[in-house]
Amino acid sequence: MAGPTPLHRLDRAAHELGIDLWCKRDDLTGFAGGGNKARKLEFILPWLIDQGAQRVVCSGSLQSNFVRQMAAACAIQGIECHAVVMELPYDAPAGKPAAPPLGRGGNETLTRLFGAHIHLIPDGDWEDLEAAAEAKADELGAVVIPVGGSMPLGAWGFVLAAQELDQSFDQIIFASSSGSTHAGLAWELSGTATRIIGIACDPEPDFPHHLAGLCAGLDEMTGQAKRLRSEDFDYRLDWVGPGYGVASEAGQSACEWLARKEGILLDPVYTSRAFAAVIDLAKAGELPGRTLFWHTGGWPALLASPAR
Repeated sequence: MAGPTPLHRLDRAAHELGIDLWCKRDDLTGFAGGGNKARKLEFILPWLIDQGAQRVVCSGSLQSNFVRQMAAACAIQGIECHAVVMELPYDAPAGKPAAPPLGRGGNETLTRLFGAHIHLIPDGDWEDLEAAAEAKADELGAVVIPVGGSMPLGAWGFVLAAQELDQSFDQIIFASSSGSTHAGLAWELSGTATRIIGIACDPEPDFPHHLAGLCAGLDEMTGQAKRLRSEDFDYRLDWVGPGYGVASEAGQSACEWLARKEGILLDPVYTSRAFAAVIDLAKAGELPGRTLFWHTGGWPALLASPAR
């Protein structure tokens, strides 16, 4: 991974929104199309090598950023990578989004290019996807990686990422989905004056319990007892829109707006939602002081043709 990633002010966007707005460019990690998943893989991959892993099973959507970068990391190390994917996994209580998912191309094309074996299964709940990945790992005698690489080792990458900041911010806003980014930043910056605001990409109101579990894992890894609880996380569901894996109207507008103001690409699932939140919160006067938008990457999904 090429790091530390750039940190710079978004002058035109800041002027337009009337706030002091900065951007942490994890879209420029420099590995396999960029994106924040490289921070997780810096620690997950050595763990796999130490285990002598010959095969790995990961899972996610067909347009998963993690699957794309996992495939590339495995290719470099000669590890056989299998990806169990759905076009549109969803949370059962919320139901399957009525809007169409992203289509083919994009991350799928890159995942295949890196040599991964893609196992496309019918859409279902996230638990169905995880069970299918476990079954495939048992069949192959492979190591299974949680969805999105969401494990304490992955969250540790974002503990170190927070240490790259050479200046303070009043709030940091980012897309929160599989949890490692949110958990790592919140854990490292707990006890400071910085608000850590995760913008949900999934309609899962109980997700902070998962974040607390990741942080408990960080406590165990480090010997520190920060003991973050689910209520300690600022996790906002207001910009989920039609649901995971599909574009939202607000997100699409934010994507176009930032591209034309700053020449920065957002993706349709994660960062577009997070930046839509930045725009709305700025207009509502809820972003005092200095705001950092943590860009988690994902631009290849822009190249996925619309589903038909």
